[in-house]
Amino acid sequence: MTAAPDIFISYSSDDRARAKLFADAFAAAGLNVWWDAGLRAGDAYDQKIEQALRAARAVVVLWSPTSVASRWVRAEATLADRNRTLVPATIEPCEKPIMFELTQTADLSHWRGDLSDRAWLAFLDDVRRMAARAAPSASPAPSTTAEPPTVKETLKPGQSGSAPSLAVLPFTNRSGLAEDEVFAEGMVEDVISALSQGVNVRVLGSTATANLSRAAIMDIAALGRQLGVRYLLEGNIRRVGASLRVTTQLMEAETGAVMWTGKFDRALSELAELQEELVTDIAASLDTQVYSQEMERALKKPSDITAWEAVALSYAAWRRSDPAAIMRAIKEAKRAVAIAPDYGSGHAILAIALAGAYFFSTSPDDPAEVRRIRAIAEHALALAADDIRVLGDAGYALCFLGYPEEGERHIARALRKAPGNGWLHHQRGVALVMLNRPEAALSHLKTAERLMPGSPIMWAILTWQTGPNRELGRWAEAEALADESMDLNPTHVFNYVLKAVLCLQSGRQAEAFRQIATARRMGWDPGYTARLWCRAWPNSPRLSEDLALLQTLFAATEPAA
Repeated sequence: MTAAPDIFISYSSDDRARAKLFADAFAAAGLNVWWDAGLRAGDAYDQKIEQALRAARAVVVLWSPTSVASRWVRAEATLADRNRTLVPATIEPCEKPIMFELTQTADLSHWRGDLSDRAWLAFLDDVRRMAARAAPSASPAPSTTAEPPTVKETLKPGQSGSAPSLAVLPFTNRSGLAEDEVFAEGMVEDVISALSQGVNVRVLGSTATANLSRAAIMDIAALGRQLGVRYLLEGNIRRVGASLRVTTQLMEAETGAVMWTGKFDRALSELAELQEELVTDIAASLDTQVYSQEMERALKKPSDITAWEAVALSYAAWRRSDPAAIMRAIKEAKRAVAIAPDYGSGHAILAIALAGAYFFSTSPDDPAEVRRIRAIAEHALALAADDIRVLGDAGYALCFLGYPEEGERHIARALRKAPGNGWLHHQRGVALVMLNRPEAALSHLKTAERLMPGSPIMWAILTWQTGPNRELGRWAEAEALADESMDLNPTHVFNYVLKAVLCLQSGRQAEAFRQIATARRMGWDPGYTARLWCRAWPNSPRLSEDLALLQTLFAATEPAA
């Protein structure tokens, strides 16, 4: 097997003579170089080029007027950037592609092979440092047989009325500062929120793509198939003092073709205007519309931008949904409210985080605590009665506090404003489960599942579907959903109790007892389980029967004295 190259040189065929100077100089420095302009002549070599590009420790892109215009070079640079192996150099004055303006680029337009040139030696050091890192794990070349999409649209691309579907990939933080990650995450959340208020557009929720930030995105076409979308938006941000620069590009997933690029420079105090301009340009490129009045509300920011940062951090923690993360979400939401007392989103995320913590608390029902959290949700609604996030989150909080009818009304209003928002579909589905409207609940939860593939809360979306399926007598479907949820999140004890009830109802008593014994070992007791069951399905006609089954299961597995 051929060793992975230290360096892959990406260049335009018109620049072959200059590229050879680089190849010879790298070889003289003892580096293993992959390059050959002749391979570009035929499609038979596509796979060899791609394999070398993916395996290389450093990808040297030579920017010139012809390479900037080359589809090959731009694609190779994009892949190297995602794989964090990009080391670019300018060999002739040119305007680099907008996505790479924030990438440090050596100016070697003067260089003609002098191995003692200071600029060359500095560039060689940069390349050596990159090549010295561990080689990236090579991803297999894409299969010639298309993988079935994990998300199915009602209308296939090309059919009359098919809505453009879009996933917003995690934005890259180019500032080099860990604290600026919040800007990258917050930008994605807000852009999705505003775009989801579009006419005839489907936007995946951020939870569908959040985990992609931890790994290089190697294959655009495969990612598009996995997410079930036709377009992908990627971007990067850099904060310099009190200013923020955002560069973005919209790609067609199937071909990787760049449909639109944008660069935005604004003061942080003008963050709302920056995002509105970004959303408007994206919508125009998708040939769709966004309700400008609603978008303006969605992007409204407090006067103190640190309150927005705190809310973004709170949302990021809430998405992880484990107890420690929920406590972090509460802490950041409280910080946002302290900084900007009139910021509706701060009160809304505080309400949903507190309500979630209360819902899953092992403590007995506490009417005083319910009233306290309810007041926070109501205050959020009073501050921002037309904001879709506030409507959804405050409504969801009310559901967790035992007011699903009232909560569902607020969530439904938000969903009418943003029908393509997967998180709102999840929230409304949960509200409808609590109201015992199984068919409608399943419709919204299935839509959420479709709009948030790969979401870290997918286990919850599946668990909430079990109740409606049980109400409709679909026992096999309910148990299959419980099993799938357990596979995704084996630490969530509620699934073991749910599985035990389903086993007992189907006559598998021994297996039901084993599931309850597992729940006991993980700290659950009959009192807490019954309270949580009542909170999740308060209007179910099966509630009394279920509570009796739970009592039987726990009594039969009572540890010996």
